[in-house]
Amino acid sequence: LHRVDRRQRQMCIRDSIYLSLDPANRGWMSGQKSYVDAMQTGDTMRGGTIGIIEESKNEKFKKGEIVNCMGGWQQYCVSDGKGVRQIPQGTGFPLDCYMSILGMTGLTAYFGLIDITDPQPGETLVVSAASGAVGSTVGQIGKIYGCKVIGVAGTNEKCEFTKSELGFDECINYKDDDFKDQLKSACPDGVDIYWENVGGITFDTVMPLLNDYARIPVCGLISLYNATSMPGGEKDRLPLLFRQVLTKRMMIKGFIVFNHYDQREESIIALSNWIKEGKIKYKEDFVDGLENAPNAFIGLLNGKNFGKLVVRVNPDPTI
Repeated sequence: LHRVDRRQRQMCIRDSIYLSLDPANRGWMSGQKSYVDAMQTGDTMRGGTIGIIEESKNEKFKKGEIVNCMGGWQQYCVSDGKGVRQIPQGTGFPLDCYMSILGMTGLTAYFGLIDITDPQPGETLVVSAASGAVGSTVGQIGKIYGCKVIGVAGTNEKCEFTKSELGFDECINYKDDDFKDQLKSACPDGVDIYWENVGGITFDTVMPLLNDYARIPVCGLISLYNATSMPGGEKDRLPLLFRQVLTKRMMIKGFIVFNHYDQREESIIALSNWIKEGKIKYKEDFVDGLENAPNAFIGLLNGKNFGKLVVRVNPDPTI
């Protein structure tokens, strides 16, 4: 650990156990203006972590406590305590849950679906990246609220998982030649809510199926993160989209989970209860060793992970 100055010695020092890998990392690397400052060459890659406080001169935290924060891709970090949250013990949930279903991904699904779309019984919800950490949770919450849930994923295995294990009404492989026909057939009454995780062909296929007053929470656009030009050439779909926004009186809203943290306790209680009741299941994909984070992240952008992607940086002391 590098030497730090007098002011920094008042901060907490943590030993990382788990590191979250997320598509958002790609956007942070792009150099473009975003909801956080663009990362520069030489910066430590951002990332949510769970770790143990090794030393503290901050009165809010004690040595040995397990906490969650944006510790980044590193073994240790130093913090002034801002954004650091203690992880409750004795809940019956394993520690890694707070990297997935009870962490940022679960909260993203909860805030985005309930706050933005107000799902109603009988409505049709289409979820892109349906087998992923966020999408899988969105679909299950949709079922709890009485929606017909149609998933979109990239392999037959992932599609079958969302139907047989998570209870989606249908899930379609967007790589199938007849994907557009399949999705239209699965949504005979149109689409009331479209959860946007990826952009690209899925959005293009859903757009003509959107009903009046449809709602589209925009969580991510992973298919575009590495793009150097618009997919499909120079065809401009924006005028068509905004004509539909007008005539169908649709609502499209981007959101970031950080802006909803005033509901954090409410969401964790709800998600915890649903898990205990068997209404929500979750899947995690572990990678061992911080040195393997870069290759795992590349795989994430190519859809190779199955479930929430988490790096085990150090052994979990609670197991």
